[in-house]
Amino acid sequence: MFPGFLELIIGLALISALGWTIILLMSDADVSLVLKEKYGKQPASLSGKIVWLTGASSGIGESMAYCLAESGCKLILSARRKEELDRVKKACLASATNKMKEEDIFVLPLDLVDFESHTQKVQEVLEYFSRVDILINNAGKSQRALWMDVELSVDRMLYEVDVLGPVSLTQALLPHMIERKEGHIAVVSSLAGKSGVSGMRSYCGAKHALQGYFDSLRIEVASDNIDVTIICPGPVFYNASMVHFLD
Repeated sequence: MFPGFLELIIGLALISALGWTIILLMSDADVSLVLKEKYGKQPASLSGKIVWLTGASSGIGESMAYCLAESGCKLILSARRKEELDRVKKACLASATNKMKEEDIFVLPLDLVDFESHTQKVQEVLEYFSRVDILINNAGKSQRALWMDVELSVDRMLYEVDVLGPVSLTQALLPHMIERKEGHIAVVSSLAGKSGVSGMRSYCGAKHALQGYFDSLRIEVASDNIDVTIICPGPVFYNASMVHFLD
């Protein structure tokens, strides 16, 4: 080995590690999301895909709806408030001029905790579009309160909305994707699903559980050509700064 070669390799490794540390400290998401934002496929590659997006009436979901519409996707927009979904649909059509027709967006009101309705909702979607290429489980709630001030009922409600809701809807749609041997399930989790955050016990617990459910799903459906993506953004601020529980 050439003199100093080992030292050079170690030095380069340290510089690389330092560089990535700085990038991550300045980032607002986990490593995989940072890398995919920089090196992953562009939204335009989704053109022609049929995408079911929950939580589409505001916040991250509303922003994603506009991006997907401008990329040429056909959309199923779901949330509880139909009037807000209609507003988002109108804005999508305006932003995606000449790329979308009104029938390319299906507004489907959905209550995530009405688990028994999910199979019927899937049938409505398949009757309208005949297939779903991508399901984005984005809908959810947050929580802000110190650990000792949180009632167990808040933990239960967060778990139903943020965990069991996406699990139930995914389970209702999954047979369709398995039959087609094609599909993509995406889940909007959080950095709080990877480490604890003070004042957010219910939210952290729910997002950690969400990670476990969909990490296990990824392994099970890989042989069916179905991808599972867990998205972990950092803090997000928008109108009302998310619907959240204070106690």
